[in-house]
Amino acid sequence: MRKLSDELLIESYFKAQELMLSPEFIGLIETEIYRRSLHNKIKVPS
Repeated sequence: MRKLSDELLIESYFKAQELMLSPEFIGLIETEIYRRSLHNKIKVPS
C-alpha cells in the first residue's frame, strides 16, 4: 500500500466500503491512512 498515492488510498478506502469488502481489508487501508496522517480527510472510526 505504500506505493499508492494518498488520493488513490482514500479512493480505495471509499470503494472498499461501498463494495462491502472484508473488515480486515478495510482495516488495513485504515491503518495506512493513519500512518500517513490522512484520517482528517475522511471519517474513520476510532
